[in-house]
Order: sequence, then C-alpha cells, then structure tokens
Amino acid sequence: MYQTIQGFLRSWKHEARSTHRILESLTDESLKQEVTPNDRTLGRIAWHITITIHEMMSRTGLKFEAPDDHAPVPATAKEIADTYKKVNEAFIEAIQTQWTDPSLKEMSDMYGDQQPNGIFLMVLINHQIHHRGQMTVLMRQAGLQVPGVYGPAREDWSKMGMEAPAI
Repeated sequence: MYQTIQGFLRSWKHEARSTHRILESLTDESLKQEVTPNDRTLGRIAWHITITIHEMMSRTGLKFEAPDDHAPVPATAKEIADTYKKVNEAFIEAIQTQWTDPSLKEMSDMYGDQQPNGIFLMVLINHQIHHRGQMTVLMRQAGLQVPGVYGPAREDWSKMGMEAPAI
C-alpha cells in the first residue's frame, strides 16, 4: 500500500511510461490479434488498460476526464496510445490536486470490499503490469517488436552488441 502521493507517483510514472511505450508499438492490424475467439484481442486489452484508470480510480472519488467505461475500442492504435497519454496526464493532475497523503488511508469501495485508497493505487499498477504481460505475448504473435520494460527485450541485445541470454 502506498503511504505518500510522491511515492506512488515515482512508481506510477515509470509504469505509465512503460505502458505507453508498449501501446506506441502497436499497429492497427495488430489490434485484432487474439489468443482465441473467446478472449480479448490485443486492441481490447490495450483499451481496457486505458479506460480502467478512470473506472477504478473514480471509485475513490477522484474526478478527471476519461472515456466512458463502455466506450468502444478505437479503430487505430494511435488513438489508443494518445488516449492513454491524456488519461494518464489527467489522472496524475487529479492525484496531485485532489488528494493529500492522508487521502491514501481513506476507505473506498473496491468492487464490494472496503479498501484504503493506497491499495487502489497498488492494484492499479499491478493491473497494468498484468495486462502488459499479456500484450507482449500477443505482440510477438502479431510479429511486432516488443520494447524492453524491465530490461532489454530479446531484440535489444543485438543492438547493444551482445548475445541474448539462453532461454
């Protein structure tokens, strides 16, 4: 659980940059990539990450501009990445202007369970990490290069003049 706004923002800004880099690597064609017809497409996961920032954090009383939870998946990867960036900026502004450190201890309803707002922030970060992992697998299946997030991606090793570690 986060104890300070600044502590959260240090983590969030890194994770949001990583998520945005993944979104910027998508192509319009790749948005259709799926594991099975019964699962979310790459585009649906990317959009889910984008709209969940507001959907989840509005439960705490934070107010900021974002697409409606039921807004359809945009047709272009650029629109998803651009919307994510705008939502992220609005979210950061809302945190900085509407909350103080004591706000992180206030209780809010998290899908039927009362939790401190600091838990919401942790869950939001974990949610993005979880779905980014799903996206990188689908990106590889779609033939896209995956940017490194917590270190170099497979393709980055050769750019550094090194051999990728054995699997």
